[in-house]
Amino acid sequence: MDVMNLQTFEQLSPFEIKDELIKLAKKTSKTTQSAFLNAGRGNPNWIATTPREGYFLLGQFAITESKRVMEDAAGLGGMPKARGIAGRLETWLAQHSDMPGASFLSEMVPFAVKAFGFEPDAFVHELVDSIIGDNYPVPDRMLVHNERITHEYLMWAMCGEPRPAGKFDLYAVEGGTAAMCYLFKSLKANRLLLPGDTIALGTPIFTPYLEMTHLEDYDLKMVAIRSPQENRFQPTDDEIKKLEDPKIKAFFVVNPGNPTGMALSAESIAKIANLVKTKRPDLMLLTDDVYGTFVPGFRSLLGELPHNTIGVYSYSKYFGCTGWRLGVIAVHEENIYDEKIAKLKDADLKALDKRYGPITLEPRKLKFIDRIVADSRDVALNHTAGLSLPQQVMMSMFSLVELMDTEKRYQKACRDIVYRRLHALLDGLELQPPPNPNYDAYYGLIDFEFWAKKNIGPEAVEHLKEFVHPLDLAFRLAEDHGIVLLNGGGFEAPDWSLRVSLANLDDEAYEEIGRGVRSIARGYRHAYDTSKRRDEAKRAAPTPVGD
Repeated sequence: MDVMNLQTFEQLSPFEIKDELIKLAKKTSKTTQSAFLNAGRGNPNWIATTPREGYFLLGQFAITESKRVMEDAAGLGGMPKARGIAGRLETWLAQHSDMPGASFLSEMVPFAVKAFGFEPDAFVHELVDSIIGDNYPVPDRMLVHNERITHEYLMWAMCGEPRPAGKFDLYAVEGGTAAMCYLFKSLKANRLLLPGDTIALGTPIFTPYLEMTHLEDYDLKMVAIRSPQENRFQPTDDEIKKLEDPKIKAFFVVNPGNPTGMALSAESIAKIANLVKTKRPDLMLLTDDVYGTFVPGFRSLLGELPHNTIGVYSYSKYFGCTGWRLGVIAVHEENIYDEKIAKLKDADLKALDKRYGPITLEPRKLKFIDRIVADSRDVALNHTAGLSLPQQVMMSMFSLVELMDTEKRYQKACRDIVYRRLHALLDGLELQPPPNPNYDAYYGLIDFEFWAKKNIGPEAVEHLKEFVHPLDLAFRLAEDHGIVLLNGGGFEAPDWSLRVSLANLDDEAYEEIGRGVRSIARGYRHAYDTSKRRDEAKRAAPTPVGD
């Protein structure tokens, strides 16, 4: 496509440009021998089977419990009763021991009872009554047993070692995307971020964080804290130093990064922590740690700076459950958000008293985490807030299956998948980068300019940058090879870069993607050589003599 046509796509998100690329790639795959390879979206093509088997079997038991209370020929049942339900489940599982999920459930219940000190009937009743979905979520923020289980899971998935003191209050939400929406909304509603305020974003970053800041709803100014490839996608000292500026109210980071796949190193976390503790104890932090489970020994800012940090986690990628919409917001019981709200101007406090007055007699004692819950339903519908109960049961089971897996066999299997694909991509690109312990291998960022300088020469790259639009790379891959990758520029990554998901295609596809990128590079080199010969021919041609 020509430069003028490509410029019309510049304002679009990479996820919207992707739709155009898919159309081109599908057309190519129909008219050529090329396969349609869409590595533009990070939906994994594996699922966690064990907890799902347990979930669907538990649903069958729940129906028997419902019919035990009331069974009408018209198809009506009653609400399961708590008394004796743990024993009835144990008996029922023994009778159905040959069913998929029976062994998991038989181990899961006693594991949770012992690990958390649960009363068996209360725990099993929460699972059974919730999987039926016959009640509103109570408590609305999160089910009691699910919160305890998820808290322990997050300590492993996000916090790392050393384990932070105290506990986090959790809010179960509809995936990481809902968490983002709710948090932006509550930070504004509670006067913690106002239109015109400045926040910092750790870039490159998941595009919606860039886009939401500019919405008129929030109208925030943005400072980029860059993590360049030359520094192995870690923020440099000069970039971290930007956070000393008191104008910056908050720092949002995706860790491990999307699109880079790189987690903050222990050294980077230590530098950020030192800055916060010594110079910016007022700095609000938000960390989105969806991919942390793909990095062994992962450590989040939530674990290092719990007082300042809001944590966001989604189960979507690790357990292959994007359709379940399972996410969590975590705020420590002792946090700067409650402290900042308490110190607001009197006029602001009175406005917030009015906002939250309908749901509590003492609105000034309402914790920030509970304000997020209320704001997620525009306060007036707070009484129907909360993630659906069947979803929360699935969340409990995903958490428990990981906590029970002391050898981390599932984690190793997931990492084996993405690393096989990474090595296939590298083979296709004919690259051999050094290993990096902070890399999650869920996404790969192909810095085409950096790679092309070594493979087609710096002169050809300079010519490319002068005469070709950066989006040409993604569009040409789609049109010529049926390959869909997202443009890195939309993530505040280098303009001449591409994000490839290593999660959603079969292993052998990734070597083909690498070969496709090399083929496009050869085409650019050929175009440069042709242009160069044409220019040389013009210079060598004799000057025409006038009449």
